[in-house]
Amino acid sequence: MSPTAGTPAGRDGVRTLTEAKALSALAHPLRARIMDALKVDGPSTASGLAARTGQAVGSASHHLKVLAEGGLVVEAPELAKDRRERWWRLADAGTRWSREEFAGDTAAVAAAQAAEALTLHRQIARVHAWMATAEEDPEWDSAAFATANWMRLTPDELREVADELVEVLVRWGRRPVPDDGLDREPVYVFARGFPAQP
Repeated sequence: MSPTAGTPAGRDGVRTLTEAKALSALAHPLRARIMDALKVDGPSTASGLAARTGQAVGSASHHLKVLAEGGLVVEAPELAKDRRERWWRLADAGTRWSREEFAGDTAAVAAAQAAEALTLHRQIARVHAWMATAEEDPEWDSAAFATANWMRLTPDELREVADELVEVLVRWGRRPVPDDGLDREPVYVFARGFPAQP
């Protein structure tokens, strides 16, 4: 189990976070970018992450330390070429959390709300960035999609919809990349489902 409290990662490699420390670590834009870079590019050093995210190496190192204290990243010493080199990787394939799990811990609830707000802000910013450049590549422009649907569901049915969507995204995200010579770009897909009124 990772150093921070939480349920061990399930068969899907996704761990449920249950402490404010991990959630607080996630609720920071630079640390969120580091997590994204490790997810997309795989293990890296602090200098590699600094270059990828436009930070100073000292800043990347600091944020890696905070993520490690939250149990979100771990060292990967098997990748080091010498004893001075430190490599990092994600501790789990993914994380999830539910405010219901720590409703009695006000610090954890506040951290969860901050992490969710940051995630939503970053999702919206990514959509705006894509929309500003989509016309530059007509092939990607025609492949990109957005969808929204109204349904009448119970909470259990919404959970079922979420499980099915997540299963599809996880399956595509973890598939071995074919060695067929085609150029593949990182693609960001997100979906949300919640009760609302028109």
